Amino acid sequence: MESIGRGYVHIYSGNGKGKTTAALGLALRSAGHGLRSTIVQFMKGQHYSELDAVHMLGGLVSIEQFGHPEFCRIIDPPDPEDVKRALSALKRLHEIMNARTCDILIADEMITAGMFKLITQDDILGLIESKPDGMELILTGRGATDKVIAAADLVTEMKEIKHYYAQGVHARKGIES
Repeated sequence: MESIGRGYVHIYSGNGKGKTTAALGLALRSAGHGLRSTIVQFMKGQHYSELDAVHMLGGLVSIEQFGHPEFCRIIDPPDPEDVKRALSALKRLHEIMNARTCDILIADEMITAGMFKLITQDDILGLIESKPDGMELILTGRGATDKVIAAADLVTEMKEIKHYYAQGVHARKGIES
């Protein structure tokens, strides 16, 4: 297995498509070098094609979901069960960091969980501060705050210019789901 050096914090945010896809691409690339990736998904409990695809990577990539089978709704205050699931995902991320069981740790939709008030900005910043050397940390989701952006080493904003959803195209198997 190759070393990634000290490891950096990436954020893939914005209103455009491709945040989770970019994180999955990084996990796929790292698997090609024998690196292990763990993906912890906030707010996702439904079946996505990537759940099947990771089984083809010989255990180098794993996905753990901490969401309801239907994507959570934006309500204020948030549903206590959604908060409980998000806090379980946060706890699991810290466990993985402490055990150092992977090289790449992806907190998928963690930024969105913060925007939905399922976790706090301080929870996100605390995770970033807890990242051990030798581990890459990737956070995805809409609504990255200025403080979270400042704490990261790499920030990419996905900006929607045009999307076929506007013409009524639903999520397609193998492309969006």
